[in-house]
Amino acid sequence: MAWYPAATRMELQPESDAQPAIRPTQFILHSIAAPWTARRMYEYWRDSTALDSHFGLGYEGDLAQYIGTETRADANYQANRRPDGTGAVSIETASNLKHTDPWTDKQVQALIELGVWLHQRHGIPLRICRSASDPGYGYHRLHAAWSTGGTACPGDARVEQFKKVVFPGIVARATTPEPPSEEEDMTPEQAKQLALAASQINTVYQERRLYSWGYKNPNVDSRDTYGVLTDIDKRVRELESATLTDAQVAAMADKVATSPALAHRIAELVAEKLAARLAE
Repeated sequence: MAWYPAATRMELQPESDAQPAIRPTQFILHSIAAPWTARRMYEYWRDSTALDSHFGLGYEGDLAQYIGTETRADANYQANRRPDGTGAVSIETASNLKHTDPWTDKQVQALIELGVWLHQRHGIPLRICRSASDPGYGYHRLHAAWSTGGTACPGDARVEQFKKVVFPGIVARATTPEPPSEEEDMTPEQAKQLALAASQINTVYQERRLYSWGYKNPNVDSRDTYGVLTDIDKRVRELESATLTDAQVAAMADKVATSPALAHRIAELVAEKLAARLAE
């Protein structure tokens, strides 16, 4: 069983011990159609119904976990646990009574952080589920097999947020290298990872529009952006085939590390474009 460190543990019993194990391959987002806190959701699962979810999230970003993510929960119908042992991790989120309101900023932040952890902990792939059994991320009404009689959960506002904010935010956070501090230089390995990320974007789009993005950022010298990206583009094949010497990688790292803000901005742009592509 796996427990998310950033959530308050409110373990449901006997469900937590009695329900079968799963191998998590999906993360499905719900609205509970009630303006409840995470603790109130726990009390509802505990006292009023035999159903349950793995997580509950209140309006203020209060997040609780009720069942370990490697144990089945009951919120997703056929996605709860499949014959092959795979299953979905579920989260119920506070909403108005008709689940028509958008997620609050604090809810959005918590959903992104949890989504990143599920990718890192369980290897859930960074894509929207293409079918009811396809590994990835989704919302309850996305596939009919996730609900016994059809559902409008979550509402249109949250579906829009999922597509434009939450899911892209998960991808961006999961794929963007941490920026170096002002006191630290970028290491050779960080430079290599940044170059490979830029290569992935170029492969997806097969064009050079990446260079123009830097011109739109008033905090980055467009000539520096162009120069760094051109240098990355020239060397990326060598990086991928591991023919670049340590000294060459170090030299590239030194060049990028002269402006940590520039390096981080390039990484952000790469992640943003990847997220937009994956969300299509």
